Amino acid sequence: MAEDTTVEAGPERLASTLLEKGALTADWLPAFHAVPRHLFVPEMIWPGRAGMNRQDDRVVRSQSPDLWWEAVYSDAPITTQWDDGAYTGPGRGRTPTSSSSMPTMVFSMLADLDVRPGDRVLEIGTGTGWNAALLCHRLGDGRVVTVEVDEGVAGQARARLSAAGFSPRVVVGDGAEGYGEGAPYDRIIATCSVGHVPAQWLGQARPGAVVVAPWGPVYGGEGIVRLTVRDDGSASGKFTGSSAFMRLREQRRKLPAASEYHRGREWPAGGAESTTTLSPDDMGDWVHMFAIGVQVPDLFCRVVHGPGGSYRLWLHDTGLTSWATADHERGRTEFRTVQAGPRRLWHELESAWRWWYRQGQPGFARFGLTVDGHRHTVWLDSPDNPVPDFTGATTP
Repeated sequence: MAEDTTVEAGPERLASTLLEKGALTADWLPAFHAVPRHLFVPEMIWPGRAGMNRQDDRVVRSQSPDLWWEAVYSDAPITTQWDDGAYTGPGRGRTPTSSSSMPTMVFSMLADLDVRPGDRVLEIGTGTGWNAALLCHRLGDGRVVTVEVDEGVAGQARARLSAAGFSPRVVVGDGAEGYGEGAPYDRIIATCSVGHVPAQWLGQARPGAVVVAPWGPVYGGEGIVRLTVRDDGSASGKFTGSSAFMRLREQRRKLPAASEYHRGREWPAGGAESTTTLSPDDMGDWVHMFAIGVQVPDLFCRVVHGPGGSYRLWLHDTGLTSWATADHERGRTEFRTVQAGPRRLWHELESAWRWWYRQGQPGFARFGLTVDGHRHTVWLDSPDNPVPDFTGATTP
């Protein structure tokens, strides 16, 4: 009989997975073992699936202990709160608002942070407290400050940290404000995404400090950026990979409804019709959305699905001036577009996509970001090569 070599779900199996992926490195391995994830995961969870923005149905530890344990020690994110705590039922709420991040992402970001003995760290987004505990193990409780906007989430994290033997400073407040009383910091890490890096973070950082944060444009797509703070208070650095985090509450997107553009008129509502050979399916990857979004900063999209895998991609500008649609049907090589308003949003999108294609279809690692005061400049390969701005482009 062949020997059963199956390894049950648990810390050892997860450690092996993370080591094989290169996310967990030797310097973080002692912290991983000393700070087990299950101590920082609540009774009620909605397990995620790695690489997908979706969550399985609710799992309650007391009802399904094996499923709960399997979820905790899988390399996948876990939603721990929906709709700022308003939804706690089975199934899923509308918007996930707190989570335990995917372990690969946790340790990849900690590797980017590159903490050194004696560093003071500011964490934005305490969540369950696991990330703060890992930092405390490396640096000591007194060198870690973590900020959480949700008072209930902060209280639960504080209790878990204390039960595990850690006592960082847990602050209830707006993460966009940082925590000036603990400044200056050598490292700042955000476990929520931003569309602009708050000036307070840079103002609370020492020259030479590192800021690691998920950053993404309005259109979609998001990556982890690693910034180094300069003597003049600006910061610059490259993206290290893709990410998908919940937005910093102060920066949550509040996008206009489609009805505000059409004002009761039925599609195509007098829009200019044409065709394109660029399929909406060829620009739906995360890096496509990022590349488009950084070149047309006020563009956003919605998708309406139809029969047989067909769908309509809707484009809008945040200024409520223009809209466009592109219809996708399987097997077609030309696709119908409609554009309305003073801008031709499909042409702007197509210009941005074609620029990305001509540059060799760069991934996140070729992009970088410079933050100078309130101005954010995304660049390709080098800070002296900013991405173009196709806002207002009239031809693809």
